[in-house]
Amino acid sequence: MNHRTALGALHIGALFFGLTGVFGKLASASPAIIVFGRAAFAVLALGLFARLAGPSWKALQARDWRRLGLGGVLLAGHWVSFFIAVKVGGVAIATLGFASFPAFTVILEGVLFRERIRGNEMMLVALVSLGLVLVTPDFDLASEATGGLLWALLSGLLFALLSLTNRAGSGRIPAVQAALCQNLVVALCLLPIAAPALPAVPAIDWLWIGLLGVFCTGVAHSLFVAALGVIKARTAAVVFALEPVYGIVMAWLLFAETPTPRMLAGGVLIIFAIVISSRLAASGESRKAATGH
Repeated sequence: MNHRTALGALHIGALFFGLTGVFGKLASASPAIIVFGRAAFAVLALGLFARLAGPSWKALQARDWRRLGLGGVLLAGHWVSFFIAVKVGGVAIATLGFASFPAFTVILEGVLFRERIRGNEMMLVALVSLGLVLVTPDFDLASEATGGLLWALLSGLLFALLSLTNRAGSGRIPAVQAALCQNLVVALCLLPIAAPALPAVPAIDWLWIGLLGVFCTGVAHSLFVAALGVIKARTAAVVFALEPVYGIVMAWLLFAETPTPRMLAGGVLIIFAIVISSRLAASGESRKAATGH
């Protein structure tokens, strides 16, 4: 894979990730069924990618299974809360609310890893917070928009916890192997809830769920992993900051979810914060690699 191909793969992956909320809204099934189906299809897609790419699998120790199990539970909660946000508040609010996860990550790293929060990181948290204030049309807890945003914020919080869990075990387990195991845990967690209603799921819903699991999870994740072998992490971060943009544009075209100027301003602030946060993180990793720390 050359640089141009890798960059194209990243954009396709970002587009697929951005379509997550769209497919979730197209499916009339409950969030539990959507998440179960997504995870099941993702396991199949990631398993196929692993067989074709031939990655080196690691023998897992007990601590690895515990970490992957915890990661799978957090991933299940993240997806369920995100799709509830989509159903309640719409794709745009759900996508932008979830995009707050870098701010949660900064705060949680300071609390859990006792890392000093720098001034620029506090500014990023402030930008995300201001963006969320602008995204919310009102602060009535009974309104669908506010309810959807709160579910999306929970989704972002759980994703930040998942990221920190994966960070603790990074480097030992190949990314595709970790993703496959965590998706398997998600499917097992949701199976008892989803199983009774599975026979009643319409065929068209299985189409949307299958596309969600194969393309928005398995293919997108595989493209991301493959492209990172060629593209710098900071470049990848900028490309993947377009994920909310793709999702909002598609929701605008398909569901007439027209964002207000205030929501657009909030979205710009949040996406700007994502880009800066990711570039700072990539710069930090580069400095650590250069100094051998």
